[in-house]
Amino acid sequence: MFLSSLFLQGRAQVTASGIFGDHMVLQRGQEIPVWGQAPKKAKVKVSINGQEVKTAADDKGTWKAILKPMAAGGPYVMNISSGKVSLDYRDVMIGEVWICSGQSNMEFLLKNALGYKFEQKNAPAQTIRQFRVEDKMSLQPETDLKNGAWVKADTTTVGDFTAVGYFFAKQLSKQLNVTVGLIYSNWGGTLAEDWISREAMLNSPELGDAAKNIPDTWDGVKQRIDKQLKDWAYNKKPVTNYSADQLAGQPAAFFNDWQKGNAPASWEWTGKLYSYRGEGFMQRTIKLDSSYMSRHSVLSLGQTDADLELYVNGKLIKKGALSGNFQLDLPAGTWKAGDNSLLINLQSRQKNPSWFGLGLNGGINDLYVRFADTSINLADNNWRVMPDLSKPYHFDFLPNNTAFSLYNSMINPLIPYAFAGVIWYQGESNADRAFQYRTTFPLLITDWRSKWKTDFPFLFVQLSSFGGMQNSNIGSSWAELREAQTMALQLPNTGMAVTTDIGDAVNIHPRDKADVGLRLADKALTMVYHLPGFTESPLFNSADFSDGAAVVNFKNAANGLMAKDKYGYIKGFELAGADHKFYYAQASFIDGNKVKVWCSQVSQPVAVRYAWTDAPLDANLFNTEGFPVGPFRSDSWKGTTEDKKFE
Repeated sequence: MFLSSLFLQGRAQVTASGIFGDHMVLQRGQEIPVWGQAPKKAKVKVSINGQEVKTAADDKGTWKAILKPMAAGGPYVMNISSGKVSLDYRDVMIGEVWICSGQSNMEFLLKNALGYKFEQKNAPAQTIRQFRVEDKMSLQPETDLKNGAWVKADTTTVGDFTAVGYFFAKQLSKQLNVTVGLIYSNWGGTLAEDWISREAMLNSPELGDAAKNIPDTWDGVKQRIDKQLKDWAYNKKPVTNYSADQLAGQPAAFFNDWQKGNAPASWEWTGKLYSYRGEGFMQRTIKLDSSYMSRHSVLSLGQTDADLELYVNGKLIKKGALSGNFQLDLPAGTWKAGDNSLLINLQSRQKNPSWFGLGLNGGINDLYVRFADTSINLADNNWRVMPDLSKPYHFDFLPNNTAFSLYNSMINPLIPYAFAGVIWYQGESNADRAFQYRTTFPLLITDWRSKWKTDFPFLFVQLSSFGGMQNSNIGSSWAELREAQTMALQLPNTGMAVTTDIGDAVNIHPRDKADVGLRLADKALTMVYHLPGFTESPLFNSADFSDGAAVVNFKNAANGLMAKDKYGYIKGFELAGADHKFYYAQASFIDGNKVKVWCSQVSQPVAVRYAWTDAPLDANLFNTEGFPVGPFRSDSWKGTTEDKKFE
């Protein structure tokens, strides 16, 4: 035991950062920092591929060595030694390293994507490796990763690779003939502010005041989110608790002051209910005429299997646990003429799947009241929600309860690892503050670049299609977020993949990740690696208004445009005059790469928009290479998110 203790103490005398390990990929063509911990002033030697670099630990025990740039190759062994202690990392490749970051669509695993079986079968032939950064929050910047390992793609491991990153790496590896390493650092449902350093936010004129109010202790975070919940739920009025019986007897109009909610949806994505763990109420007003008073009906709450109490117009209809696909027969006399109040007291989280939490679960056609001759769809945003703060509740700390926490623990420890660039897929969680994303997103990019001290390539995915197909008169937060992403292209060394044509209006996680990865790779091969023969999406350049029409000019459309429609019709355009009222418009090609837009309702148009909605799946304008035209507007009129701020 004594000898073992001495051995372990010796082994602990020199360590490398957790990002280094067997099977790792080091960036070719750049200086390569290698760093770690050792006793104060201890001498450290790093060697690989014929290079040997000597350094020493500083007064805090931190050491760093800089390897000279190397060409692609391997496998090599990296040796790190100090005194009699020696570390070997084997099967090390020199190639291309990319950080893959963002929220759930970058986190989305290959095993859940279209084409997985084929990719699994062929994975051993791919020279792709991945390091997965552990999900972790921290209120202070951390300097090392406690867990994680580099993994080679094969039939047993590739399913747990980031799908977007894998398809991106596959194309790069094929075209560049090098090993590609992916650093997978993502967390689903997170805000961009979670990935920015405290320092950068404090120095931002737009975000600085809010950043000053972010607590640096978990007790402070708890107080912050409890106050935010109460202010939101009660509209900054005093908290008033009601029992289920009391609420059940209230008229439908009583609930108009409650916050709006969606169904089906988890409360996790509703207002300030994020991370709330307790009970709550959902209410829905159903308007009927007198003919339905004497009719039998069926109520379905989809896949909801929570413990609950269900009331209709003050009468308890169901109490206890629901099972998925449960349908409740309601006798004649249940409903009345006028406004009916359906109240649900949610007393537990969803049981299957348990991660769903509170809320009503199911598909968009699963929630309804059905009569013999008609059905009323309850899958909409006309619900009202209220947490039950009279019952015990708590919060599970999650990234969006604060800011900086993922930068601190999932980005900062990677610095200064050498890499080629970043691919980023995020924005869904920031859509309700899309206008502010014009500031937040560039701040993130410049923050990371300042920390690595280089303007590395930053490629990102523009939001895909999800949600409704409302017109511009209603407005679209997702369209505004896409606009903010496009504006980030003003930063040097940035690129964007447009994906509105491959989304899913009813699934925020579309399964086609191959096209996403390939479009990012095409941009990288052109912008970063300067290879010919790859293209990208056309983007709005300018619009000229005359003779009752708009003529739209595009970038990246030198070879012409086309409409993906068997009749040749161009879809997705809207026009407005000086009254700011938009109408759907007709369009035709001019000179192959311009589009003329007009409509009979707007004699003197001053604004043109294209694909300006949450899910523009009918927008069908592409370049001849098959890349979709990016959504745009020519105007700068106030949108739906301009007054919404991070707090």
